[in-house]
Amino acid sequence: MGQRIALISAVHEELAEILQLMPDEQQVALGGRTYWQGHLQGHEVVAVLSGIGKVAAATTTALLIERFAPQQVIFTGVAGGLMSGVEVGDIVVGSALVQHDLDATPLFARHEVPGYGRSRFQPDLALTQVLHAAAKDAVTWLPKLLNPEVLRAMGLHSPSVHQGEIATGDRFVSCEADSAALRAALPEALAVDMESAAVAQVCHDCGLPFAVVRTISDRADSQAHVDFRLFLHEVARHYSARIVRKALNLL
Repeated sequence: MGQRIALISAVHEELAEILQLMPDEQQVALGGRTYWQGHLQGHEVVAVLSGIGKVAAATTTALLIERFAPQQVIFTGVAGGLMSGVEVGDIVVGSALVQHDLDATPLFARHEVPGYGRSRFQPDLALTQVLHAAAKDAVTWLPKLLNPEVLRAMGLHSPSVHQGEIATGDRFVSCEADSAALRAALPEALAVDMESAAVAQVCHDCGLPFAVVRTISDRADSQAHVDFRLFLHEVARHYSARIVRKALNLL
């Protein structure tokens, strides 16, 4: 018998194709969100759009856990690439999640979460390994998943899979100066997003296994707003669906 798996994404395009694969889905309205319940790859699935930002992600995750009691949580979506070599079309599987805009100094060290004695939350190792394998599978399927014109327009030729730190904050990073500042403050961060560390903290509080996978939509620079929109509409949903389906097969 399969497990009950929660799937969270920030915006509709990241989840659209997954919802199409759940023919028996039923909708539940709760806390200003719509939760879709159904079955996929032999597992009971609860899927939800959290909305953008840390507060939206945290409240959505807390309500999801309280109401639907999933056994594992997967967050899938897009992110901006930070570290050199993390390019548009690459996939980053999170091994640590940190809030880049959390700063309670001098009371606590920069990035430390007050009351926790830590600045980073680590995802479940086994679930992370599953997502890494699913991501490796997805990049091999890329030419079959996407229109050749989209591949050329986005420069998606040989995407790679990375595993490492993801930085989260309530800001869409879209200039070189901000990216440089983040790299200086968090030199291990591969990518930047707006939800993952918040989801990680809630799952940690609830003792629930979680993992995060992010596809790089832009390089968090002055071109980010253009690359992000194109990637979101033409690429993200195919990536997410392929990764999630493969991951559920492996669980």
